[in-house]
This record gives sequence, C-alpha cells and structure tokens, in this order.
Amino acid sequence: QVQLQESGPGLVKPSQTLSLTCTVSGGSITTSAFYWSWIRQPPGKGLEWMGGILYEGRNVYSPSLKSRTSISRDTSKNQFSLQLSSVTPEDTAVYYCAGGRVGGDEYEYWGQGTQVTVSS
Repeated sequence: QVQLQESGPGLVKPSQTLSLTCTVSGGSITTSAFYWSWIRQPPGKGLEWMGGILYEGRNVYSPSLKSRTSISRDTSKNQFSLQLSSVTPEDTAVYYCAGGRVGGDEYEYWGQGTQVTVSS
C-alpha cells in the first residue's frame, strides 16, 4: 500500500522560502508512468495544482507559480520536495502531496496534508 507523508515547518515568514518534503512508502517514486505532485488548498478556496515531477525526473509546473516553485527529488530516500520562494500571506494553505499515473483521471495516492501559515 502506497502512503505519502508531508513534512516541514508549519509557519513561514513573509518573503522567505517555504520548504516541504513528501516521503513515499510502499512504492517507488521512479515507478514507470507515475508522477508526483504538490497541490494546495487556501482557506475557503479550491484545490490548486502547483507542479510535479515525473518518474524519470522531469518537472512540470503551474504557469502561475512557475517563477517561484521548484520541485526536486531524492530517489535514495524515496522523497520529493517543494520549495516556494518569496511567500506572502496569500500562500497560506493546506499543502498536499499526491501521486498518480501519467494520463490518469485522478490521483491514486494522497498525503494527509500539512497546514502552512505565512505570517510575521
């Protein structure tokens, strides 16, 4: 059974960089035809896809966040990470990591989500 777990600081100051890590267990992030994403949900709003990394290591980013987002992976630890720079209070959200098959209709695996608040 594949499980995902987000980790990282719950409070980030404005203008700093938000850093989160997703640890995947029960499956490999290099499994063919899978991709791994970061998704967030601001308070009172819907889910927003931020970007992801494919099984072979290629990145895909949301155009609206591309200039501030970096997603990387550590295959030795079976983890992938998110960095969001120059954060503002508008980046306050529950952040989720998720995994699914390339071309699939929905994500097969989700983390439980982690609250990140941007505040001084």
